[in-house]
Amino acid sequence: MNINGKLLLTVFLILVLPFGSPASGPGQPGKKKTVRLFIIGNSFSQNATTYLPQLAEEAGHSLTIGRAELGGCSLQRHWEIAAAAEADTADPKGKAYKGKSLRMLLSDGPWDVVTIQQYSLLSGDVGTYQPYADKLIALIRSIQPRTRILFHQTWAYRSDAKAFGKINGEERAADDREMWEKARTAYRSVAGTYGLGVIPSGDAFRAVVSDPEWGFRKDNDYHYSQPEYPSLPNQAHSLHVGYRWNKNRQLTFDANHAGPAGCYLGSLVWYACLFGESPARLTFAPEQVTAAQAAHFRKVAWKTVKRAGK
Repeated sequence: MNINGKLLLTVFLILVLPFGSPASGPGQPGKKKTVRLFIIGNSFSQNATTYLPQLAEEAGHSLTIGRAELGGCSLQRHWEIAAAAEADTADPKGKAYKGKSLRMLLSDGPWDVVTIQQYSLLSGDVGTYQPYADKLIALIRSIQPRTRILFHQTWAYRSDAKAFGKINGEERAADDREMWEKARTAYRSVAGTYGLGVIPSGDAFRAVVSDPEWGFRKDNDYHYSQPEYPSLPNQAHSLHVGYRWNKNRQLTFDANHAGPAGCYLGSLVWYACLFGESPARLTFAPEQVTAAQAAHFRKVAWKTVKRAGK
C-alpha cells in the first residue's frame, strides 16, 4: 500500500472507529461481524431499530438484541426501576421489564453495546439527564465492564406538531428546529462527559426534514377541522406517523413517533454505527418507502454517522 493509501485508511478508521463493531472492527464491507446489542429505551428506540435485524441479515452480520424498553420511559424512570431492584431483589417495582430487573437482563451477556436515551419530551432539557445517566452508566459498567455504551439521540417532533419538547423546566421549544438543536446539544454534552459516542438518529431526521426536496410540508388545503373519512392530508415525505384514521373512524394525529420511513432511516443510522460501514450496498427497504427515498436515506445515514464520528 502506498503512502496515500495508508493515509486514506487512517482517516477512514478515525471517522468510523467510535462506532465500529466491537467484535470485528470497523468499516470492512463484506466481512461478517457479530454484535450483541442491549437497548435501554422506550418507543423511540423501538422505532429506530424496527428494520435493523433485516439490514444486518442482508449484510450477513450476526445481531442479537436485548431490550429494556417501556413506553415514554425517561432516564429517571429507568434508574428508579433499577434502584428498586438493587435495594430489594424481590420488589416487583424493580422488575418492570416483563418480570425482570435491569440487572437480570444486563447479566444475560456479554453485551457488546448498550444504549441509553432520554424520553423525547425531555431530551432538550439537559437538566433532566442527571443524576440518572450517571447512575445508569455506573450500573451498566459494574455488570458489563467491557461493553461500549452509546447514547441514542432521539429526533424532534414533526413540524406541524401541536407542541414540542421541553427545553428548560416547563418551557417548550418553539418549533422542530429548536427541539432538535436543544436535544442535540444535551445529548452531546452528557455523552461527552463520559467520552461516549452518540447514535445520531436525530441529526439524520433533521437532515431529511430540512431538505427542500425530501422534507415534509404540511398540506394546507386539507380540512383538518372537518375531516371526511377516509380522506387524509398529503403527508408525502413524512418521517413521522402523522394523521391516520382509527378503527372508530376518528382522525388521530401522532407527530412524535416515526412512521415506516422514519423507522427505516433510524435503522440505517443504527446499522452504520453498530457495524461501522455504509448501508449503501444494501437493498432492503419497507414497501412504504420508495426506491428513491431508500437510496437517499442510505446516503444520509452514512454521511450523518461519519460526521458524528469526527
